[in-house]
Amino acid sequence: MIKKTFMLSSVCMVFLGTSTVFAGGDTIVTPPIEKKEKATVPSEKPHPVFTWNSHILPVSGVLHPGSARGAGMVEAPLRQIDHILNQAISEKVMPGAVAFVARGGQIVKHDAYGYAARYTDSKFTEMEHPVAMQENTIFDLASISKIFTSTAVMILFEKGLFQLDDPVAKYIPEFAANGKENVTIRQLLTHTSGFTAWIPLYSLGNSREERLQIIFKQPLKNKPGTHYEYSDLNMITLGALIERLSGQRQDEFVKEHITDPLGMKDTMYNPSASLKNRIAATEFQAVPNRGLVWGEVHDENAWSLDGVAGHAGVFSTAQDLAKLAYVFINDGKYGGKRILKSETVKLLLENQNAAFPGDDHGLGWELGQGWYMDALSEGIYSFGHTGYTGTSIVVSPNNKTIAILLTNRVHPSRSTVSTNQTRRLFARQVADAIPVSIPGKGSAWFAGYGDKINRVMEANVKLDADAKLTFTTWHRLENQADYGAVEVLVDNEWQKLASFTGASNGWEAKTLVIPKEAEKLRFVYQTDSSVNGRGIYILDPKIHSVGELDFSRNDWGMRNY
Repeated sequence: MIKKTFMLSSVCMVFLGTSTVFAGGDTIVTPPIEKKEKATVPSEKPHPVFTWNSHILPVSGVLHPGSARGAGMVEAPLRQIDHILNQAISEKVMPGAVAFVARGGQIVKHDAYGYAARYTDSKFTEMEHPVAMQENTIFDLASISKIFTSTAVMILFEKGLFQLDDPVAKYIPEFAANGKENVTIRQLLTHTSGFTAWIPLYSLGNSREERLQIIFKQPLKNKPGTHYEYSDLNMITLGALIERLSGQRQDEFVKEHITDPLGMKDTMYNPSASLKNRIAATEFQAVPNRGLVWGEVHDENAWSLDGVAGHAGVFSTAQDLAKLAYVFINDGKYGGKRILKSETVKLLLENQNAAFPGDDHGLGWELGQGWYMDALSEGIYSFGHTGYTGTSIVVSPNNKTIAILLTNRVHPSRSTVSTNQTRRLFARQVADAIPVSIPGKGSAWFAGYGDKINRVMEANVKLDADAKLTFTTWHRLENQADYGAVEVLVDNEWQKLASFTGASNGWEAKTLVIPKEAEKLRFVYQTDSSVNGRGIYILDPKIHSVGELDFSRNDWGMRNY
């Protein structure tokens, strides 16, 4: 059903301790509990076992409706997704969206918001009868199509038809033109071939075959293997490779080997005109002169390739897309059907781009991209992809969690606010719904989330001699960008005793020496302008000669998950 816009109660917002930034640039900061003396805000009891990175979370063979608690998740952060997406729609970040979240195979959220089609032209002229977004709305996935291409390529790899480090020209001889004779299939999959990012292919040639030949003859921008540059040309070439090796057009191969076996009945290239009212509209295009693009691929180059290309062209629903993602959580299988071998799944998800830090990439999948994965990112262990039309998928294999956000943000114009902040906030709420197991099953101090924050827990101290401070911490922070710290005030200057960034090894016990001259002690959490990790917790901080700390200032909050 379509979710109506509403505001969460202040109790829920305080409990979450998060912040939201919308299209206008305003930040709504939600304060956590101010004082230790205040009672912890009541919350549902988190699952005692299926917590963050649980090794015993059961994984079902197929996706199926479930509950947050049954999946080991907390309901409140998932509910706040409704507020985030409705607010983004009201700010015209996008006309509509579908959110899908599953963990261990249990679907814990699948909701629709706003409109699938609302405007008739680029001037935002309202339709007389706008089409409401539905849970089963079909979206132009844009560059998420690249995952279908890379999966298809690796199915052919399993058949022994090529090796990853074979030259592409071995199978497409024309590709050797203009110095590309040594470009490998692996380099295409990892965007290290040396190709430029894009060319206006739609304005060149007169047929699909002519345009493919133009790609094959395209010179390189960089020497192969020396630079990372995300390029549609890599994936268009891989689509052509699929066709050369299989003897089938790419859409036919994908249907036979991926979408049909997975039961992805709402996934296709070139959807039938009869499906138009189920499809999210995209852009009103003046160049090329296509008018309102609705039911045809948005990407101009894919359109010029008859809607079937390696870089774009796939249409799908959130639930269908989740089936493909689930294959990579469930050892290459879905519903008893094996799509990929276990070792091939590992190969697809293994970082191939260690030489290009920050551009970590498997064979098709992007790895650890916090700019849209946010708190769900666990370095190179989380994978996902985005699409220009406003689509994104994030998968946390350690947490067996899939988070899909499909939007039609280019409707009716691509000149809209970026969806990246909305993507981050969505992924953050999904991560926040996966509880951290608190030792003793009690509560711990949690610093919350937000960009450019400086959260402080501060206590006055009066010591006759140096004393030991003990506490236990769990943290997963953006490495070398966000920091936790312990500081003391001595002679009106704050001195840092310890600093934390990156990820702890579970809960870590800490002991620090507090000098007798210290007047104050504080725990600090500071973030940069983008990307949050799952956060930082402090449990049972105490000075041995004093006992529990009495915080005179406290921006942190107590929580039990």
